[in-house]
Amino acid sequence: MKAVVYHRFGGPEVLEIAELPEPKVNLDGVLVRVRAAALNPADLGVQSGALAGMLESYFPVVPGWEVAGVVERAGPAAPEFAPGDEVIGYVRGEVEHRNGAYAELVAADVRTLVPKPRAMPWAEAAGLPLAGLTALQAIDTLAPEPGETLLVHAAAGGVGSLAAQIALGRGARVLGTASEANHAYLRSLGVEPVRYGEGLAARVRELAPHGVDAVLDTAGRGTLAATPDLGTRVASIAEFNVPGVTPVFARLVPGDLRTVGGLAETGKLKVRVARTFPLEEAAEAQRALADGHAPGRIVLLP
Repeated sequence: MKAVVYHRFGGPEVLEIAELPEPKVNLDGVLVRVRAAALNPADLGVQSGALAGMLESYFPVVPGWEVAGVVERAGPAAPEFAPGDEVIGYVRGEVEHRNGAYAELVAADVRTLVPKPRAMPWAEAAGLPLAGLTALQAIDTLAPEPGETLLVHAAAGGVGSLAAQIALGRGARVLGTASEANHAYLRSLGVEPVRYGEGLAARVRELAPHGVDAVLDTAGRGTLAATPDLGTRVASIAEFNVPGVTPVFARLVPGDLRTVGGLAETGKLKVRVARTFPLEEAAEAQRALADGHAPGRIVLLP
């Protein structure tokens, strides 16, 4: 099969196209032919070597954790799926992190896959698993109740936009920080946009004079410091050592990925795709991701 690999840690420049053997499939595993693979900031973090102290990497590594595709074959202990089934998955390698989604085929544990939302295009579906899990678990952590106000930092981003939609679906009022170029998009979701920059806290208080009930930081880079004391419950997917802030990292909790897929299936969760790239242009796709200005997800189409 054709795949994108790297033989050493680094940035987009270390990526190359290679011909690799078809991945081996466990008894309870599934071989998926990739139709779309979404890029994620975690890809860049692992690839850079920044997480080498926590994750084992055996070179060459095939990056990528978010996938949408078609089942090629399923192991005898994976009766949930059959050839031809359309699936999405958070295919984070459990041991060596080398069998990733930047490829024509990926082997996945049956627990990492759920049916693809039928009406969702492939590129959008690929942007759902990891971002959707993170968003769902962040909202479950903050538990906004109907009528409460949630502030989402970087609400137009991959995780932020999904978290905002989930919170709105639960009856919360959602304020979202974003650049002005994304304000129309946020309004289309039902989010009240707040401009980034100096005076952010004052602008939030104009909309919520008594503060907000909860804050979700999906941006990092000191964003929480710009809005101190605005919410009583605070969570972050980007700041992990801040007192009073609950860190959120996507976990394969039984049922959560199916919940995310179900929300998308019923039209309650939408993914915005900014650009798609062929597999051969994975390095350029990563550069677009690292730039941080893409209005939506970056997706590879093998």
